[in-house]
Amino acid sequence: MQSELWEEGQPPKTATGRKRPEGVATSDVVVSATIGGNAEIFPDILRLHVPDGSKIADVTFGQGAFWRKIDEHKYDVYGTDIQMGVDCRALPYKDGEMDCVVLDPPYMEGLFRTSAKNMAGSGTHAAFRKAYSDGQATEHVEGAPKYHDAVVDLYLKAGVEAKRVLRKYGVFIVKCQDEVSANRQRLTHVELINAYEADGFYCKDLFVVVRPNRPGVARLVKQEHARKAHSYFLVFIKRNPEAPKRIRPTVKEAREMGLA
Repeated sequence: MQSELWEEGQPPKTATGRKRPEGVATSDVVVSATIGGNAEIFPDILRLHVPDGSKIADVTFGQGAFWRKIDEHKYDVYGTDIQMGVDCRALPYKDGEMDCVVLDPPYMEGLFRTSAKNMAGSGTHAAFRKAYSDGQATEHVEGAPKYHDAVVDLYLKAGVEAKRVLRKYGVFIVKCQDEVSANRQRLTHVELINAYEADGFYCKDLFVVVRPNRPGVARLVKQEHARKAHSYFLVFIKRNPEAPKRIRPTVKEAREMGLA
């Protein structure tokens, strides 16, 4: 009976004559939430959204933590950061040169403070604090963004530059975390999604990274908000710059992006 329902070179059909959907049953899929570190989930993000051989600019490279479990021959990676003298808001690449941009700046406002008690530490984060929140850009300029708003301001300016260097339908991968600032809940991932989409990106995917251990508190008096134990990877697609700005792509544009 089964052989009668199959036509050579065609997908198998059911007894009603309808074509069976292609594919196999499996649980081996990339999921939206993972318990672990960035290095564990980053390979899955690339496997799902960035084709092999892509030209990738990691503009906040640091120690290369994201890339520890990725075959170095699989992608053409350009790793830079502020310690190397490359500002993520002024990249040394041509317009439309990159297939993918990765952004992971220090995303908690404490890393941007300029007082002596907040300047402890070393490495890339200390360099970011000095370069992006040196007192001239935030604390002492009237009307300049401060604290959490300064964090978001950096993301948005880096996003403008990422949009410039990405090709049409290029991939923009952003790491971020929500925070409580001045006792107010600030949902950073929502702020970024709304702002980036208004600027011509489409948010294609979202990944939640859950820390494997419980966070500690040095001096807890009264808890007002849930302590953050997760962060996000947001995956954006650069929309066609010639198309009208829309929050969601049209069917035609979705097909061009490979989304449909």
